[in-house]
Amino acid sequence: MSLIHRGLRLTLGAGVAVLLALLGWLFLLSVSAVLTGAPPAPALGNEQSCAAYSGLPAGWGKDAHAGMVRVAAGSFVFGSERGYADERPAQPGQVRVKSFWIDRTEVTQAQFAAFVAATGYVTDAEKQGAGVVFHTPTAEELTQRPYAWWSLQKGAQWRGAQPAGGHLPVTLVTQADALAYARWLGRDLPTEAEWEYAGKAGRSDDQLDTAPTDAQGKPTANYWQGSFPLLDAGADGHAGLAPVGCYAANGFGLYDMIGNAWEWTSDRYTGPRHPHANGDTAVAAGAAHAPDAATVIKGGSFLCAPDYCVRYRASARESQERNLAAAHIGFRTVRRE
Repeated sequence: MSLIHRGLRLTLGAGVAVLLALLGWLFLLSVSAVLTGAPPAPALGNEQSCAAYSGLPAGWGKDAHAGMVRVAAGSFVFGSERGYADERPAQPGQVRVKSFWIDRTEVTQAQFAAFVAATGYVTDAEKQGAGVVFHTPTAEELTQRPYAWWSLQKGAQWRGAQPAGGHLPVTLVTQADALAYARWLGRDLPTEAEWEYAGKAGRSDDQLDTAPTDAQGKPTANYWQGSFPLLDAGADGHAGLAPVGCYAANGFGLYDMIGNAWEWTSDRYTGPRHPHANGDTAVAAGAAHAPDAATVIKGGSFLCAPDYCVRYRASARESQERNLAAAHIGFRTVRRE
């Protein structure tokens, strides 16, 4: 037999072996999915996949880390010299974070609904009978009061003030509501440092402090394009909340760390305080709401605009009354090692 024929037989034999191994691996994956009841993890990061996502991650109800990504320990630049005064001074390399797990998306309506169904939990907005919601104000409203786009709406709560959809971020939840959900899963809310470390994903370049866009200038996160608060042009594909995971993940595999919904942290707000701009929901609540300690929220929302707010950045921070539910604030959870 020639060396060519012998080599061909060896090559074909190796190819068959690889094919059989691959088929066996796929079989084991399918059996595992059947036994655990877990669908394969969706490949989020585009409009088609986020629209089809149920809102429940693979392994939900069985895996303690379902829907989470492990973030390795490290040091990072905490804060920014290019943003608002409340982000300064930046602390390059001085802040070290231990490893932890964090939700790869904002907690969804489907996940929160599962928590409520299992526990009978009643949110603060439901108890208070109202929540703060956004609406496009008229020209007359803008002359009558500051922050006219916010209103305290009777009956507003997580089930109904935003469009229904299990794949949308849950909003109109207070910090206590978010903590209750997290503890149900044996988790916690991230500290501000943990959140920002995950949001920056190993980066410290100047682009972290600009509106996120691709090479063609198209927005790569859900924030406001247009004249705030009168016109959201929706150049990012969404006017209002978007389903989780419609945009590409950051370097740590996390979706929507910038824009879509602000996210609660576990930290009380300290340090210099920059005016809220479009985030001052307490103005709308007025005397009907008893203010509570201010908490740090991170990441910006679909209401952050280049001409008003400019907080679609990982370093940006905002203070929010921890007992006031608003339609642009959600959360994600962490599990520490």
